[in-house]
Amino acid sequence: MRGRWGGASALRLSAGTAALAFACPGLAQDDRRNVLAADALDLPADRASDLAAIAQPATTLDEVQPTLTSDDTPAKDPFDLDIVVSQFTDIPVAGDADSTLRYGGRVDGFFSYNATSNFKINLRPEYVWGESSNGAVGLIPTNSALFRSEGNGDFDLSASLQYTWDSGATLEVGKMNLFDTSLTIPILESNGHFGFQNLGIVLPPTGIAPNTITGAMLTVPTEKMLYRAWVFDPDSQFGRTGFETAFESGIAVLVAAARRINLGGQPGVVNLAFAGSSRTDLTSIIPSVLTPPPDGDFGDESGEFAVQLSAYQYLATYPEAPGKGWGILARFQASAGDPTFLDYSGYLGVAGNPRFRPQDRFGLAYFHYSLTNELVDDIAFRLDIEDEDGIEAFYTWQFDEGLGLTANLQVVDSAIRVRDRGVVLGGRLTAAF
Repeated sequence: MRGRWGGASALRLSAGTAALAFACPGLAQDDRRNVLAADALDLPADRASDLAAIAQPATTLDEVQPTLTSDDTPAKDPFDLDIVVSQFTDIPVAGDADSTLRYGGRVDGFFSYNATSNFKINLRPEYVWGESSNGAVGLIPTNSALFRSEGNGDFDLSASLQYTWDSGATLEVGKMNLFDTSLTIPILESNGHFGFQNLGIVLPPTGIAPNTITGAMLTVPTEKMLYRAWVFDPDSQFGRTGFETAFESGIAVLVAAARRINLGGQPGVVNLAFAGSSRTDLTSIIPSVLTPPPDGDFGDESGEFAVQLSAYQYLATYPEAPGKGWGILARFQASAGDPTFLDYSGYLGVAGNPRFRPQDRFGLAYFHYSLTNELVDDIAFRLDIEDEDGIEAFYTWQFDEGLGLTANLQVVDSAIRVRDRGVVLGGRLTAAF
């Protein structure tokens, strides 16, 4: 068994990434984080491969591995293990929340057993501890890594089976954590451990897909496109095996297509997705504070539908630092409303690597979320709510391989109307090995 945070093994391409890496050939050589693979757009990819380089400065294959002949090429290790640990502190410095310094942490494990060259078994344990300012400033959690669904514990385990055809098409079946998809999105590259922390940017709540799902995910790459199809249980599977509900609330589907683009000589990706479900019971997806009365207007419709459009475009890449650069991230979602509790949402920002220290990362983004009007009206008698928006900025100083220190600032205008605009300052220390 070996970890894959360093050495040549950290530079392996997943099948989907390899099929689409020519969208940014200069980047595809050296840094898996910044490769503009279309399977990086809201998709679970070969997660261990995509995660393997997140804490490293760009290197070339020749720097980490000598030239090998066919006689001395080492056999592939069937076991891969990656671990990421983050410790957080935050404190509200403006608004209605108590100015209390909070401390918490999270550890994620990524274990894969490569049974054959095409088939693997994925296990993903996760554990959190301590406290955060989630819920103290806005409705949307300000710390995605420490976010927990109501009433759930601090530990969860996801497990899936994954098969990759020689064409690069991949089918993954089981229980999967969608936070992993955000880390593979070019420019955004955030999952709570890295990059942005607010859930509105890391894993924008759709009102349809929970953060942990049970189902099947099919990914099909072609020369210029990547197509995806998901079928999953719309109930959150956090803290469950995935068999307890067995689609009793309905079935959810997502289909999407991603296309590489090139603007001004710089690479980018545009992604269009459609999501829907047949769910009628909303109790598993709506926060308790937003639960409408039984005789209200919200929740009397069945069937959900939403459309998502996202784009990630580099504005500059650095020839002297392959795999590094900065660009624009944008996303917009609109739903049909009732019975989805969000009718539209989105973000717009910039992120990437500063040229003077390309191993570091920075980001600045604005996000906005609108609650469905029927829901707003139904709960107005007990809670006056409106849209929620905010700004997040971060800077990560990567002071050692696999070790980074991040400063984070969030300004949130809460959906709870009586709250003043809140400001949260935070720090994050992340180790990847």
